[in-house]
Amino acid sequence: MKNYVAPSLLAADKQRLSEEIKLAEESGAEYLHFDVMDGKFVPSVSFGLEELEKISKLHKMVNDVHIMIENPDEEAIKYAKAGADIVTFHIEALPCTGCLAKTIKALHDYGTKVGISIKPGTKVNALDPFLQDIDLVLIMSVEPGKGGQPFMKSALRKIKYLRRMIDRHHYDVLIEVDGGINDVTGALARKAGADILVAGTYLFGHEDFKERVDKLR
Repeated sequence: MKNYVAPSLLAADKQRLSEEIKLAEESGAEYLHFDVMDGKFVPSVSFGLEELEKISKLHKMVNDVHIMIENPDEEAIKYAKAGADIVTFHIEALPCTGCLAKTIKALHDYGTKVGISIKPGTKVNALDPFLQDIDLVLIMSVEPGKGGQPFMKSALRKIKYLRRMIDRHHYDVLIEVDGGINDVTGALARKAGADILVAGTYLFGHEDFKERVDKLR
């Protein structure tokens, strides 16, 4: 198990984005979580390719890009080229197994790591066929598309299941958790087996940013 933290730019002050990114990097956080929403797969709209290209030049953290969009098989490679180190897409947006395999291969061929995410209502064993081929699994502990929602404890069962599967088969896959993460829920997710905690409103907007990052480890 790893012990990483990924501040989520969804909760950052968009008018002070460069300062917020600097704050995240100086806190010692290893990842920077960048949410892309198209207003179709999820109701909200957020960052896109142009913002990712600009942001990628401002820091040296891992660019952890979560694309909550329709047709990710057509769009994922664009985010890799824009600076993503990891591109995570939703299994619900690509129900075709062949499309999933093709997207995974295209990203790996480009040199970008691949993550697959599931919504709270999706069964965790839907990920089983892909665990040997990907680098990260993102468990959503809220309904995707909006920050500040409370943590769904049903995510803990999914994390535990994945931890067992990954350890049993010696897969090189990180478990990431996003949604309602704070010092209390983060500790529960860590205990269940999470490697990376994504946190937004718990971190941004607080003067003790670094101390809060430390509490998530």
